[in-house]
Order: sequence, then C-alpha cells, then structure tokens
Amino acid sequence: MNWEHVSRRLRGLAMQPHTDHARWFAEEVQPHEAALRGYLHRQFPSVEADDVVQESYLKLWRGGAKVESAKAYFFTIARNTALTLFRRRRLFSDVPVSELPEWRVADAAPDAAEVVDAQQRMELAVAALDQLPPRCREICMLATLERQSPAEIAAQLGLAESTVYVQLARGVKQCARFLREQGEMR
Repeated sequence: MNWEHVSRRLRGLAMQPHTDHARWFAEEVQPHEAALRGYLHRQFPSVEADDVVQESYLKLWRGGAKVESAKAYFFTIARNTALTLFRRRRLFSDVPVSELPEWRVADAAPDAAEVVDAQQRMELAVAALDQLPPRCREICMLATLERQSPAEIAAQLGLAESTVYVQLARGVKQCARFLREQGEMR
C-alpha cells in the first residue's frame, strides 16, 4: 500500500472546509503527527512508524468520534496499533537451523567475556596456590591440576596418606583465605 498516497488523500479530505469532522481532524489530530512519530521511534524502534501513523489516521478518520483530547486518543490508537503489529511478528523462522547461513548460527565457542573471566579465575587460582608453602603447593597442585588421589600423591612423594590429607586441608584453608582477601569469596 502506498502510504504517501493515503496520507495525501487523508490530508486532502481533512482540509475540506465543508465538514466539522474534517476541520477537527486537521486542527486537532494532524498537528500531533511529528510528536507521535518521535514517540513511536522511541517506544517501538523495530516497528515502522509510517505504517503505524497511517493506520492510526485511518482508524481515527473512520471512527468519526470527537473526543475531548484528540492528542491522547491519537497516541492511544497509535500505541495499540504498534503493539498489534509487534505481536503479529513471527517469533520463529521457517528456515531450519541446519539451513541457516553460517553467520546466523550462534557460535558455541565462549564469547570474549567468558574467556576473560576464565583467564582471570585461573590467574587468581595460580596466585592462591603460589602463596602456599612449597610442599603444600605441590600436594595441592597434584590434587587439583592433575586430579591425583591422596593415596597416589602419598605414593609419588613418599609421604603418609594422612600427611597428604593434612596438607590438602591447610592448602584449601589458606587458598580460601587468599580468595576472601581478594574479594572473590565470602
């Protein structure tokens, strides 16, 4: 539909001096078009303002009702029209995900924020381990980074298994304190 043609036609009808309705429309409604367009662009940026304005003009013109506040009525009709257009939009695509172009498919790789967050957490964990005494650090690193059990660590380092448990407990406690001091734990 050619909205420019409809707009000119409505304006032409509105400017005909022989009807009270046309005079009311020209004097009370049309002067608010610029403000309405601004409102629509702010409130409904994804909806085509021209379509909403023209549809609102048509509804107002056909309604023929004279109201106390033409501006409020015009804005209300436009808001409802915009909401209707917004709701009608389809929320899904007919194209299967497997047929979408590569650039339209969300990447499963972590985004930049996730990468930076993981890097900062790793640096913090390394700093927490670095502040441990050497033997405790070695035991904690074997347990956390290499996923060795206390029995495996004890056998590898020639220690009693109970010593490994004590060192792990101390290491966890000191790392937790370090992270609290850094504001990472409560």
